[in-house]
Amino acid sequence: MKKDRRYPPEYRRRLVDLVRAGRTIVSLANEYGVSYSAIRKWVMDADAAAMRNLDGVAPGDQTELLRLRERVAELEEEREILKKASAWFAQEATRTPSKRSGS
Repeated sequence: MKKDRRYPPEYRRRLVDLVRAGRTIVSLANEYGVSYSAIRKWVMDADAAAMRNLDGVAPGDQTELLRLRERVAELEEEREILKKASAWFAQEATRTPSKRSGS
């Protein structure tokens, strides 16, 4: 049975603010124990709410801004993955190979 976890609105807003401040969704999910998809949905919901509150901005521009924010989130996730991969490869490159016994 799936456990129903409800997060208070203040908690959600804090994580959304951290994403907007430059933290990656992946790092926040790992740090706070919240699923990536939940945080991403909260960010998308907050972006949609912000779009509805933009006075004087053309609807096409609002859509483009939302699309670009989603793309930024994707690129930040990819960057986080590449950072981890490069750290792993650097560690492997400096590791000395084990000696094999020649039987």
